[in-house]
Amino acid sequence: MLAVFGGTAEAKCQDSPGPGADWSGCSKARVMLSGEDLTGTIFQRSLLTASDFANSKMAGANLGETEISRARFEKADLSKADFTKALGWRANFAEAVLTEANFASADMNRSNFAKAQASGANFLKAELNRSDFSGANLERADMSKAELARVIFQQTNLRGVNFSYSNLSRAHLEGLVLQDVTMSGAYLYLTQLGGADLTSVKGLTQAQIDMACGDEQTKLPTGLTAPKTWPCSTDED
Repeated sequence: MLAVFGGTAEAKCQDSPGPGADWSGCSKARVMLSGEDLTGTIFQRSLLTASDFANSKMAGANLGETEISRARFEKADLSKADFTKALGWRANFAEAVLTEANFASADMNRSNFAKAQASGANFLKAELNRSDFSGANLERADMSKAELARVIFQQTNLRGVNFSYSNLSRAHLEGLVLQDVTMSGAYLYLTQLGGADLTSVKGLTQAQIDMACGDEQTKLPTGLTAPKTWPCSTDED
């Protein structure tokens, strides 16, 4: 019986790539599939390390619990794709379409999301430390309880983002207008807020501001004041 099922699974992994293909549980490391139509493909629990999916159509694809470290997804259409619990260190999503994609509990440390279109995306409990979201659109994204230490958010659209109980220590939010952003319980140790407009941020407390790093251009919500420690001294750690 095991031999029969094993043979069936192996045969499935030899199927040609295409819309709706089932490559779940398959080893496809270093596969080159840039510019392909992989809409709705099932990659769940597959090995896709260092593979190339740049410019591919992958809307609705299932990459849950998949290994995608160092994989390339530049300019790919990954709208509503599922990356739940995926492992993707140094994955590249630059300029990808990630509208309503699901990265819940995924490990995407040191990944590149520069200029990605990720409105409505779900990053609940995701690990994104040292990742780059420069120029990305994260409007209404859920980043609650996420690990975001040293993440770069320069020129990022964060309107309506939920950062509740996330770790934003040493993250870069300089010069941003944080319109309707929620930061209830967020950890803001040495978070860089120089020149940022926080006047409409929800859930922000004086204790959070006291441990963050702003300057005289930082705008705070009514009732909160800049601590005497601002601007912070350079931190090399």
